[in-house]
Amino acid sequence: MINFKEVQETNDMIQKENLDVRTITLGISLLDCISDDINRLNEKIYDKITKKAEKLVATGNEIGKEFGIPIVNKRISITPAALIGASAAKSPEDFVAIAKTLDRAAKQVGVNFLGGFSALVSKGMTTSDKLLMQSIPQALAETDFVCSSINLGSTKTGINMDAVRLMGDIVHQTAEATKDRDSIGCAKLVVFCNAPDDNPFMAGAFHGVTESDAIINVGVSGPGVVHEALKKTRGKSFEYLCETIKKTAFKITRVGQLVAREASRRLDVPFGIVDLSLAPTPAIGDSVADVLHEIGVEHPGAPGTTAALALLNDQVKKGGIMASSYVGGLSGAFIPVSEDQGMIDAVEAGALTIEKLEAMTCVCSVGLDMIAIPGDTKPTTIAGIIADEMAIGMINAKTTAVRLIPVIGKSVGEDVEFGGLLGRAPVMPVNSFACDEFVNRGGRIPAPVHSFKN
Repeated sequence: MINFKEVQETNDMIQKENLDVRTITLGISLLDCISDDINRLNEKIYDKITKKAEKLVATGNEIGKEFGIPIVNKRISITPAALIGASAAKSPEDFVAIAKTLDRAAKQVGVNFLGGFSALVSKGMTTSDKLLMQSIPQALAETDFVCSSINLGSTKTGINMDAVRLMGDIVHQTAEATKDRDSIGCAKLVVFCNAPDDNPFMAGAFHGVTESDAIINVGVSGPGVVHEALKKTRGKSFEYLCETIKKTAFKITRVGQLVAREASRRLDVPFGIVDLSLAPTPAIGDSVADVLHEIGVEHPGAPGTTAALALLNDQVKKGGIMASSYVGGLSGAFIPVSEDQGMIDAVEAGALTIEKLEAMTCVCSVGLDMIAIPGDTKPTTIAGIIADEMAIGMINAKTTAVRLIPVIGKSVGEDVEFGGLLGRAPVMPVNSFACDEFVNRGGRIPAPVHSFKN
């Protein structure tokens, strides 16, 4: 059983080491909102979200105050909008209208992000999927809190290269549509391979069709806590290092379990999962890069970085799954460049490149995340980078993702400031050699042989 004493044991973690519950995410099914009339659809979407999430923010604040645990974000995820709009939406503009309804509902209930303006196209695209994808640049330019994600591949189905090619264009168009704000629309857009149905983190959260009508998922983050704990392991063996990470991850996850159970009880919504992801922030002392440094590499990107990250990711999962029966989502270590001051320092020192980040994604929880690239990067080059990352996820049967930000008007060496949790990013160089013929072939890369496990 979880008791208040366990929370007291984390006081130093909270007060001195940046431990927080990064998000309480309320997943809401909108399947019962489907209508063939676009106006009626938008009415039903708005009504259901505002009713189901009416008490979400207040409840999160109450729990945080009562237990002394910072709960940074309260968020909503919905059924992928391409499914909900399939009957009523006949144009990209209709999906923009849906996005605006979602944004209006998010503002009404007071959450900071709403995820699920999404399509699942790992094997093929319906007309609705294409319309939603085409609407993304305008939708993200004209809303504040809506986040979009597209699942482009999976281990079971392969990679939909038609969708990959289209998303290269969409990312570039989204950058153009928000160029007056340093292309920030791309910070709300992520593409996946093997996207999980229960991820509480943005921009990739959506409410999977196998989930309940509503569900509470909680994301906990504590890279600062792990960093502090690892100071005691300097000069000691890998066995001691691993045990320390596991024990620390266990304590962090127990906090998330407590918050999730309380939120579930008070909102009368079933508890889904705790996602233990070491998600950094720009705050000093809240960095995954600092954890890697403490393990023994001078900067992320130095030789040994991928091995250190693999060790960290695995031990975090092993500690977390002992603390809750329902650990899910992504759960591991995130390596977003703009959101981690240590990663920024590594880029500026010349230690960390996109190619090394890609190698690191083979063993971490997400992928190429929050990386600013030159605004004149070709859409086909963006598609090629996406394809590489999707291949890593497909072959390794893991979730991978790409959130690239081609900052219009900026080039390598310049900085872009996004603010808040999104932080700042140095514009990183990309390989300038062409891949046009590859991404323009069309069709689908088949699933790997190990996908046939029936």
